[in-house]
Amino acid sequence: MLVGTLTMHIHLHGIGSLKDKRRIVKSLIERLKNRFNFSVAEVDANDSKQLAVIGIATVSNDSIHITKQLDKAIEFARADPRFNLGQTEREIFSST
Repeated sequence: MLVGTLTMHIHLHGIGSLKDKRRIVKSLIERLKNRFNFSVAEVDANDSKQLAVIGIATVSNDSIHITKQLDKAIEFARADPRFNLGQTEREIFSST
């Protein structure tokens, strides 16, 4: 079994409150879960209005499939006009 993880740094501009940030982040998380069937959560920078760090995890028996799915998640996030996608970190490892 292979596990793929992706960390995305999301830069939000013009956000007036943490409530506004959380609305955008929650929307992105739900859309990623629904579209790709990933496990997704905000994993860092919870108290920052300008930055959100999103963690994604997926499981497969094929590293090529994991890579393609994580690439699609990155492109999906890049297409969202509400924020800019910053640094991304990807890792694929065997759980055995």
